[in-house]
Amino acid sequence: MFDKLRDHCGVFGIFGHKEAGTLTYLGLHALQHRGQESAGVVTSDGATLHRHRAMGLVADIFTPEVLATLPGDRAIGHVRYSTAGSSALENAQPLMMRDHGRHLAVAHNGNLVNADLRRAELEELGAVFSSSSDTEVILHLMAREKEGTLEQRIVRSLSHVEGAFSLVFLTEDRLVAVRDPHGFRPLVLGRTKDGAWVVASETCAFALVGAELVREVEPGEVVSIGTDGLRTDWLRRDAPGGRCVFELIYFARPDSKVFDRSVYGSRRSLGRVLARAQPCEVDVVVPVPDSGTPGAMGFAQELGVPFELGLIRSHYVGRTFIEPSQQIRHFGVKLKLSPVREVVEGKRVAVVDDSLVRGTTSRKIVKMLRDAGAREVHLRITAPPTRYPCYYGIDTPNRGELLAATHSLEEVARYVTADSVGYLTEAQMHEALASDSQQFCDACFSGKYKVPFPDADQLVKLGKAG
Repeated sequence: MFDKLRDHCGVFGIFGHKEAGTLTYLGLHALQHRGQESAGVVTSDGATLHRHRAMGLVADIFTPEVLATLPGDRAIGHVRYSTAGSSALENAQPLMMRDHGRHLAVAHNGNLVNADLRRAELEELGAVFSSSSDTEVILHLMAREKEGTLEQRIVRSLSHVEGAFSLVFLTEDRLVAVRDPHGFRPLVLGRTKDGAWVVASETCAFALVGAELVREVEPGEVVSIGTDGLRTDWLRRDAPGGRCVFELIYFARPDSKVFDRSVYGSRRSLGRVLARAQPCEVDVVVPVPDSGTPGAMGFAQELGVPFELGLIRSHYVGRTFIEPSQQIRHFGVKLKLSPVREVVEGKRVAVVDDSLVRGTTSRKIVKMLRDAGAREVHLRITAPPTRYPCYYGIDTPNRGELLAATHSLEEVARYVTADSVGYLTEAQMHEALASDSQQFCDACFSGKYKVPFPDADQLVKLGKAG
């Protein structure tokens, strides 16, 4: 198992295109890196919603035969990696319900920190849940709102939840996109050449469907799209900034623009600053592919040392690989990465990665490079030490499993068997990203959480503690 952090999911929506289902499939294909457990699409033909969802990868689920069952010129879609709720079909999104005589579908990227509290309150009032996903809490809150427009009911419902959420809603006649007031997860708005509106977790989805970026959906903004055009409402506009810095470091695709920043350029800048902060005398710089590659390029350029692809990644090993016995479990990393002996043999190697979580994978990579003849191996991380779990939609181990939370820098180096280990500081990270630390969430490094958690006494009173 690779000890990488996992993002919650990705969302996509389109309004006003005769092939909305197919374009949503393509958009989800571009967002596949954000979740590989399940995928789903809901389309509307103006009178009825049509849905298909399944476990697995987008390309395997949405065959031409399936896409033919998804008519309409408006649609939303979702790719999922579970952080709240188990990996099971009932949690696959979009979720749907009957709402005041009409259908309502929703897809969610993020995590609600008070979902258990709200679920307990709703169950006390008679609500029956059919999934363990925190997203279903939003649907039940919507069901209790009887008055006003769809947008007004969404605003009132979301006033009861806290945490990270980039959402897309679909009814028979409207597409609504919402971003939480802190802006934890990215959400962008675009338009195709023939006038269809598109929303997505990342801009990389726009290139595939032929859309141009218009702008970000702002933190706290509610964007509603119908045949009457686009209109905006707000949840609130005064919340402290909480853009997830890990989107730029690791999660987002390098060809995306996230939080109005180039992901590729951000990662190269992180590598350059890392080289100045944590230099080492080496003969070659090697990235851990693929997300570590831009950072390694910046690191090598700043040091004036050759950049080489000393580790080759296999693209044919998925997360579903079954390790049938303890005896061959050590093949896990070798199936995914293979060293190039002629690049590293007899050389001092700097291996650059974007994060170090449990340390087990880094340890195996260092050993592989040494077995391939590397004389020295220096590990460099284009981020600060990951010391705290995330509660806003990232699958993070508990704090006791985070290597940097329980080990000093020297102990980390000994554990991964590297000659040295170097990280960025939080200040250096923000310098590299030209970011205002007050506008970003870096709680996984700093422990400074942007959204407080529910009072444990509240859960005890509802019988939901533990």
